[in-house]
Amino acid sequence: MTSVLIVLTGATRWSLKDGSQHPTGFWGEEFVVPHRILAGAGTDLTIATPGGRAAVVDENSLNPEANGGDTAKVADLRGYLAEVKDLLDSPARLEDIDPADFDAVLIPGGHGPMQDLAVNEDVARILAAMLPDAGKVVASLCHGPASFMSAGNPDGSWLFKGRRLTAFTDEEERQVGLDANAVWLLEERLRHSGAQFESGPAWAPYVVVDGNLVTGQNPASGEAAAEALLKALAARV
Repeated sequence: MTSVLIVLTGATRWSLKDGSQHPTGFWGEEFVVPHRILAGAGTDLTIATPGGRAAVVDENSLNPEANGGDTAKVADLRGYLAEVKDLLDSPARLEDIDPADFDAVLIPGGHGPMQDLAVNEDVARILAAMLPDAGKVVASLCHGPASFMSAGNPDGSWLFKGRRLTAFTDEEERQVGLDANAVWLLEERLRHSGAQFESGPAWAPYVVVDGNLVTGQNPASGEAAAEALLKALAARV
């Protein structure tokens, strides 16, 4: 059976430039949609967080305003999260994860990864083992690629330098009103570090596939990213 590791943030606050703490967590849709698709495809799923801390959903992601006013969608997200509550409350410890045990890793977003996964040594260790291996797939959504910032090659260069990818754009951050107070912006940081950053229109689904690397721009990209992940797994060499 194909095994996929889902790495979720353990952060519940995002430290901003002015010293304030913005409530955060993982973004509901970015976890629910891929988890449902991957589970439906028969993959063996493991959720892990730094320290095995309970994974907390960003309540903002469950507001109707953040979901186009679709209350039925919000109810569905809440219902699914309730179904998998035990998994979210007791995830594996990221520190104990052996990347050799998994065929792929998926890192959803929310602003939480900007706080903890961007500087996490175990995420770096896992990514450094999986991305260079053509038999593995690395996938991430929205702010999830903040985790990429932690990962380097043995020679000290950035692991993702030169790779085609996407993530939550600076324009989307501006539209939610958090750009001016962010310590750093994800698109800007990824570009500056050497990624070949690509993006589509704000808030529209957009996925980039570069070999064994699959990235989605925003919450709306979850379904397409999950399907691309499954396709990449099926095509492994």
